[in-house]
Amino acid sequence: MDTYVKSCAGYCIITYLLGVGDRHLDNLLLTRDGKLFHIDFGYILGRDPKPLPPPMKLSKEMVEAMGGVMSEHFQEFRKLCYTSFLHLRRHANLMLNLFSLMVDISVPDIALEPDKAVRKVQDKFRLDLGEEEAVHYIQNLIETSVTAVMAAIVEQLHKITHIVFVDDNRK
Repeated sequence: MDTYVKSCAGYCIITYLLGVGDRHLDNLLLTRDGKLFHIDFGYILGRDPKPLPPPMKLSKEMVEAMGGVMSEHFQEFRKLCYTSFLHLRRHANLMLNLFSLMVDISVPDIALEPDKAVRKVQDKFRLDLGEEEAVHYIQNLIETSVTAVMAAIVEQLHKITHIVFVDDNRK
């Protein structure tokens, strides 16, 4: 469970910072030892094929696997998110410099607006906020994501579409 909680926190923060889209449950896998990982990075920097995506992927199912919003594991998840975000902010310049090196390597979502790519990641760091404000910002992102109604509806529609079109094609 500890591995799962840690990997969820890392996943939520890094996919938020990079603006990874198309974050439905079919794109998330879990190893036997509890590591969560994303398998489709076709959309980054805020592009998403689904309408009104939550700021970070934190579905009801992910939280229930931790024991629910009142569980000790979910509280640990929240703390790990704050810690991760604050730590990455302290090294934002390094990450932004590394990201700027990617501008010319033909990554489709970067190539769409190469002049804005680094800025999009920089904006996610919220470097304009102090540390306490940054923690409150992440608290709000977590709350917004956990309670995102549209994301839950889109997830259900994705499941239905998958059943209807993919399973029908297998017959």
